[in-house]
Amino acid sequence: MSERSRVDEVLTSLLDLCRPLEPFDMPLLDAHDATLAEDIYVGERLVMKAGSRIRSTQIGLAASIGLDHLPTRPHPRVVVISAGPGLVEPGNALTGDREYETNSWLLTTAVREVGAVAYRVHSIPDDESQLQSVIEDQLVRADLIIISGERHDDSFDLITRTLSKMGEIDTVEIAIESSGRHNYGTIGPDKTPVVTLPGDPIAAYISFELLVRPMIRTMLGTATIHRPSVKAKLEKPLKSSGGYRSYVRAVLSEDGKTVAPLASQDEQASLSDGNSFIAVPEGETSLSAGAVVTVVVLERRYI
Repeated sequence: MSERSRVDEVLTSLLDLCRPLEPFDMPLLDAHDATLAEDIYVGERLVMKAGSRIRSTQIGLAASIGLDHLPTRPHPRVVVISAGPGLVEPGNALTGDREYETNSWLLTTAVREVGAVAYRVHSIPDDESQLQSVIEDQLVRADLIIISGERHDDSFDLITRTLSKMGEIDTVEIAIESSGRHNYGTIGPDKTPVVTLPGDPIAAYISFELLVRPMIRTMLGTATIHRPSVKAKLEKPLKSSGGYRSYVRAVLSEDGKTVAPLASQDEQASLSDGNSFIAVPEGETSLSAGAVVTVVVLERRYI
């Protein structure tokens, strides 16, 4: 655990756990927002390409050439479990050192934005057997399970012990600034992929974008699994610890030529205020205004 794993190494291991879901013909309206599994031709002309997301325009095109079904890969079913005795559901009062349960809400909606079917489960287990029972109940409807614990990793060991009883699990710490421990592997009779993300919401979301989103995109059978990235100039200086790679929340300009890092990187609002990540390499401690940086575009509206 003293040596951290590179992001690309962990991602390669995660992608080995998943594969595109088996395609089948779906009625046009049900096929909307799924992934086209085969090329569609009119005569010799290619009119719809396999691996593309089926939008309203593709539905209209299919109907115009007489098709009432399309060969599609279904939406992956992703179960999001948040486990920890110190977590309180929003809408209730906080007592003592408890904290509001955030990650399952954040991750469930992030899963849906990728194009999967997401099921949110909040669990407050007293022991491993209770948590195992919760997870086993979800296996019947899961192509992928995501689990997060408390912000301070109080529940991480409980989750790790439980998963290790259910399948083959690896524990890693990834070489990302302010990241935490992760589990990944397969569990249950169908060897369902499972990933455990850090308890801190910012770290959990960054790990989701870098690691879990490509898994879901792979299951969807999409042509591309990664977010697009661009080169842009920094609008103002940027400092980093330099120890590990960091992903700085930022606002990319509408023309994509400049990017401004947000001031309060330790605040969760940086996730909703930003529309991109600045990828700062290991060893970089200071970047001046005007420096050209790599920007991961989160495909949100510009603000």
